[in-house]
Amino acid sequence: MATKIFIDGEAGTTGLQIRSRLDQRKDLEFIRLGDDVRKDPAARKAALNSADIVVLCLPDDAAKEAAGLIENPAVRVIDASSAHRTTPGWVYGLPEMTERQRQEISGASRVTNPGCYPTGAVSLIRPLVRGGLLPADWPVTVNAISGYSGGGKQMIAEFEDETSPSYTHVPYRIYAMGLEHKHVEEIRVHGELTHRPLFAPAVGRYAQGMIVEVPLQLWALPGNVTVAQVHEAIAEAYAGERFVSVAAPEEAAALKTLDPEGLNGTNDLKLFVFGNEDRKQVRLVALLDNLGKGASAQAVQCLNIMLGIDEGTGVELAS
Repeated sequence: MATKIFIDGEAGTTGLQIRSRLDQRKDLEFIRLGDDVRKDPAARKAALNSADIVVLCLPDDAAKEAAGLIENPAVRVIDASSAHRTTPGWVYGLPEMTERQRQEISGASRVTNPGCYPTGAVSLIRPLVRGGLLPADWPVTVNAISGYSGGGKQMIAEFEDETSPSYTHVPYRIYAMGLEHKHVEEIRVHGELTHRPLFAPAVGRYAQGMIVEVPLQLWALPGNVTVAQVHEAIAEAYAGERFVSVAAPEEAAALKTLDPEGLNGTNDLKLFVFGNEDRKQVRLVALLDNLGKGASAQAVQCLNIMLGIDEGTGVELAS
């Protein structure tokens, strides 16, 4: 029997990409609301409570409201918003984060999909904290740049719609200069940090793709930490993983630059340790598609785990 899926908010950027990854699936039956009833509270509540799995692709407040409308205890939820990423009772949907994460996702009734920036940042930071190389109370900085699709329809219009009053020609811009961002607490909690990291995000004039960077002064860390130890800790954490890989030191050393669009359309996350042993400095870098492993593809991976099937089924966009 096919699993009934309701994507609440499937017209948005994340919803559309999830739907495109699932459309050809024969094991799923979609619950869809027509435009005439899509915003009708009764129809929406009925859809939420009649699905086997609901995927929420909504703004945070709307996602909280939708979750509150679910009264059927059999309904399972994947929330792609940031509404529940540090909420007790919700399982963090980053399968590679811990040895037990897949097991927890598999049996969960509530899964919160990680943010795009935190997917990269947590994947770099957590193994070092767990390995004792990076103190949990260390003043961590996270620098990152994303394609404009990460900002949703409004930001997409700013970069693509020349008729929009907010249309911009800028090639690159920083934001969150008030040092408040919804991803910061998520990175702190799941990176197992004591203090909120200093997060410095930026957006470039390209649609999707992302680089997340954590620079570290090894000379300042306790224990005389080496570049080789840092690489070993991160590589060991993801050994054998299908979608998370760590570049060998030789590969990283040979690179002259890194293209943020390099993994677009995939569910891949690639981690790099760019280090200088003489200077005792490293740049930890994560490369991913902010709409792939950073959003839609990761949600599909979690869905597959919850269904008990091959977690790679349909995670990549058809070429």
